[in-house]
Amino acid sequence: MVAAFSALAGDARSLDALRNAASRDPKAAAHEAAKQFEALFMQELLKSMRAAQVGDGLLDNEGSRMGTEMLDAQMAASFAGRPGGLSQLIARQLERQMGLRPGPIPKPEVEPLQIPADVERATRAPRIPERAAAAFMQRHEQAAQAAERASGIPATFMLAQAGHESGWGRRELRRADGTPTHNLFGIKAGAGWKGAVAEVMTTEVIGGEPRRMVQRFRAYASAAESFADYAALMKTQRYQAVRAAGDDARAFAAGLQRAGYATDPRYADKLSGAIATAQRLRAADT
Repeated sequence: MVAAFSALAGDARSLDALRNAASRDPKAAAHEAAKQFEALFMQELLKSMRAAQVGDGLLDNEGSRMGTEMLDAQMAASFAGRPGGLSQLIARQLERQMGLRPGPIPKPEVEPLQIPADVERATRAPRIPERAAAAFMQRHEQAAQAAERASGIPATFMLAQAGHESGWGRRELRRADGTPTHNLFGIKAGAGWKGAVAEVMTTEVIGGEPRRMVQRFRAYASAAESFADYAALMKTQRYQAVRAAGDDARAFAAGLQRAGYATDPRYADKLSGAIATAQRLRAADT
């Protein structure tokens, strides 16, 4: 019975299965309908809580938002049906309406909605990880300085871009076996790449829609190699406008987006925010 309705919260077609089962076991169907209603309610609650937050996180993109919606649906389904929850009250009302339980339909007592602590933590507004960002910049400062000498691009810009691409070191690209690729800039392995390669599941925006797909990325022996390869890539004709941006952070970010560095349509804005964070941290450090 439960397996028949496990997708109801995310698939309206399962309502037909619920109707059919109601004729065979009305009480079980009433309880499952109540559980699924609670799951839908919790999913809308999570959505409303996130919508109330001001602005996007530094690392937000279309793919992360899609993943968040999927996580909310999974969390809502897991919370539904807990003892003392909304589903028990709904089930009692349905049973009385269906004649399965004697007595009048109870009037629910209105109590303040208690939001589970794990739901509240999951919906808190993301914060820029400034401690992680500062540690990331310090760790890769020498490699960034060497890349600046090779490419002319400010080291702070490159540190910010590497931080943006890798979540300030918290979500670096890894091979299927979990070993690191040291690819801090998310550079893909095209046909001309002769080095090591890692196939990684990632999100690309195609035609305005995020899509999950496996892509081939370059793999390096160290983070310093990643910075050096990035500097070499920026010296190609394709990124001439990026090099010409000089110390203009917005022109640098916009040049990367125009050159097709990333498929995220908001890449330039997000990278500009990362650069502003890196510049602020560097100023505070000095």
